[in-house]
Amino acid sequence: APVARLLPPLVSSSAMATHAARSAPLSASLRARRAAPRATLLAVSNGAHLPAERKAELRQTAELVGRAGKGITACDEGPGTIGSRFENVGVQNTEENRRAYRQMLFETEGAADFLSAAILDPETLYQKSDSDKFGGKLFPEVLSELGVVPGVKPHLKVYALPGQEGATVMQGLDSLAVRCKEYYEAGCRFAKWRSPIEIDVSKGQPSDLVIQCNMHDLARYALICQQEGLMPIVEPDISLKGCHTLEQAVAINVKVQSELYKAMLDHGVYMEGSTLKPNIVNPGRDCPVSYTVEEIAEANLEVFRRCFPTAMPTANYLSGGQSLSDAAARLSAINKAKTARDPWNISFSWSAALQMPLFELCRGHDGLRLEEMSALYLKELKIAGAAANGTHEWTKGEGDHVVKALETVAA
Repeated sequence: APVARLLPPLVSSSAMATHAARSAPLSASLRARRAAPRATLLAVSNGAHLPAERKAELRQTAELVGRAGKGITACDEGPGTIGSRFENVGVQNTEENRRAYRQMLFETEGAADFLSAAILDPETLYQKSDSDKFGGKLFPEVLSELGVVPGVKPHLKVYALPGQEGATVMQGLDSLAVRCKEYYEAGCRFAKWRSPIEIDVSKGQPSDLVIQCNMHDLARYALICQQEGLMPIVEPDISLKGCHTLEQAVAINVKVQSELYKAMLDHGVYMEGSTLKPNIVNPGRDCPVSYTVEEIAEANLEVFRRCFPTAMPTANYLSGGQSLSDAAARLSAINKAKTARDPWNISFSWSAALQMPLFELCRGHDGLRLEEMSALYLKELKIAGAAANGTHEWTKGEGDHVVKALETVAA
C-alpha cells in the first residue's frame, strides 16, 4: 500500500476544509480591501490621498493668493487684540466697531486692485456688510465678489513648552478638522496657522525640540486643512526680538524652514496647494551690527534658494513689527534682487504695518474716522503693491538696520 495510507492524517478533516477555503480565489471584497491604499510613503506622497478635484481646487486657490502685484490684508486679530488697539487710541471695543472697521478694510474703493486675499478672524466670517453695494451679505461673500479670496485663522493660543526657556507651541490641532469643515462651508478657501519662534543665542533657542514641535504642527495643520478643502498658508514666524546678527538669522531661518518643508513632505501635504507666510529675515532689533536694505534683501533670497520648494507658488511676508516704510523698502529690494533662480511670487501679508497708522487717525477723536482711514489705507496698499512688483522706490535709510545709538548719561 502507498506509504501515505499508512500514516495518520497530520490535520483534521475540518482543518483541511478550512485550508481549502482559504486557498480558493479571493472574494471581491477581500481583493478590494487588499488593493486599498495603505499609509505607505507612496500612498501619501504629495497629496496622493486627495481626489484630483480637491488637488485642483487647492492649487487654484494657492495661485490666486499668489497673483503678481497683489498681497494679503491680514485682519485676523481676535476681539481682544484689536480691542486693545482700539482702546489705545480711544475707540470703544464693540462688535459693531470691529465689524465697521473690517468692512472699511474690505470695501475701500480700489483696495481690491492690490489684494489677492484677506485673512479673517472667525468672528468676522459671520458678520455682514451694511453698505449700499453689499448690504446684508456676509463678508466672505463680499470678498469673493470683489475678487479677493477669503481665508481664516483657525489656531487658538500659544502654550509654553516646559523646560524650553519660555519657547512656545500653538494650540488647536485637536478640533481643527471640525472647524475647517465649518469655515469652508462659511465661504473660506484657505487658512493660516502661525507658529511664533524667538531667537536667543545665549539660551540656545530655538532648540531642535522647539523647531521640530512647531514645524511638525504646521505640517499636520496643513494636512488637515487640505483634507477639508482649505488651502493652508504655513507661517513660521521668527520674531525681530533679540541681538542676533543677520548671518545668524539666515542660518536659523534655513534650519527652521528646512524642517518645515521636510515635515510637510513626510506628512503627504500637497505642496502645490499650499503657500508660505514667512518673516522677513532680519538681524535682531538689538543687533550691534548695521546692515543695508540690499544686504537684508540678499539674505532673504539666500534662505529661499537653499530650501524653499519651487512647487509652492508664493511667499507673502508678514510685517512682524516693522513699520510700513521699512517693510515696503525690504520687500521691494527683495523683488528687485530676484534672478532666474527665484521663480516664486514674493509679496506681502501685512497687518500692523498697514493698520497701526490707521488707528492713529482716531486718536483724540470720538470713534472711528472711517473715511480718513479708508483714504490712507488705499495709499498704503499702493505702496505695498509697488513693493510686491519691485517698483517701490524707498528713501535713503529706509529698510536698513541701524545700530541704536547708546544713551549717554551725565556724570
